[in-house]
Amino acid sequence: MSSDSKSDSNNEAFSQQVLQWFDRHGRKNLPWQKNINPYRVWISEVMLQQTQVATVIPYFENFMARFPTVADLAWAQTDDVLHLWSGLGYYSRARNLHKAANMVMDTFVGEFPRSVEELTQLPGIGLSTAGAIASISMGIRAPILDGNVKRVLTRYQAIAGWPGQSAVTKQLWSIAEEYTPHHRNADYTQAMMDLGAMICTRTKPSCLICPLQQDCLAHAAGEETRYPESKPKKEKPERSIRMLMVINEFGEVLLEKRPPTGIWGGLWGFPEIQTDEELSEAAQHKTGLSLEDFEEWSSFRHTFSHYHLHITPIKSFAARDCSIMDGDRWHWFQPDQPSELGLAAPVSKLLTKIRRSL
Repeated sequence: MSSDSKSDSNNEAFSQQVLQWFDRHGRKNLPWQKNINPYRVWISEVMLQQTQVATVIPYFENFMARFPTVADLAWAQTDDVLHLWSGLGYYSRARNLHKAANMVMDTFVGEFPRSVEELTQLPGIGLSTAGAIASISMGIRAPILDGNVKRVLTRYQAIAGWPGQSAVTKQLWSIAEEYTPHHRNADYTQAMMDLGAMICTRTKPSCLICPLQQDCLAHAAGEETRYPESKPKKEKPERSIRMLMVINEFGEVLLEKRPPTGIWGGLWGFPEIQTDEELSEAAQHKTGLSLEDFEEWSSFRHTFSHYHLHITPIKSFAARDCSIMDGDRWHWFQPDQPSELGLAAPVSKLLTKIRRSL
């Protein structure tokens, strides 16, 4: 047998073991596995980035109820999209969903492109997400390389190095391509994601019931949790802000719409101030506040992927002649009523606290 034939045989054995396991144990009743189409797969794949399945399920169901088609999403207001995304984090995902939906309608005449290359032209869709959409909803042979698949492959072949390094990533893509079968593409893609999520977990992998354990190099060496290797540690910088919680005579709270890009881009939040001078300016010129009414609440920390943010809330009541009105940038929010605004998690947390204090 030639080396190529042996390699093909090994690759086929790998995919068959994964598919046989999937037939018996894989997940087949998740919400996005019903009425499968490119739009539903796309939304689920984006939501599942950096987020657990159990967390995603109610968000996905609410999103589909509000925006059942790509056209509905494209025609929606950005605020409506961000509102339904509130709490999921990584809000650039939601903004890119909205942009991509408009591109599908405008550039691709309402139909999702039917190739990995064209799918990656849509904002927020990388190679792995494109592969998942193509394979699951279109039956196209396309490898994927999300976090779960990286973990399975790095352990199976005991690949050293952090998967985020370009050389390691390139090696993993090559392996993923080799193992992807020429049949049952949708099932294989789902099976690999399930295997990583259910069996080959980050800690305490269930190796004894894994279909790949016999040939897994990490398992053979008893070093399963060594792989994949972690990103070299780097101390996250610390930043601090004050959030100004202005309350008017009607019990409404002043919110400001953030710029469309950056942290919490496009969401509504409290006006932020950095210095005592800015606080004084806000009191004297912007909101008609009275400095003696300021009440500083306990600080708390909110952690992003790349830094820690220390937030100090400052509560104050607006003077009766406060001139700020509703508009594109400012909004008086009633904290005891449901809102259609997109709110960052710390803002939602503080609004709940305000509601209880009034």
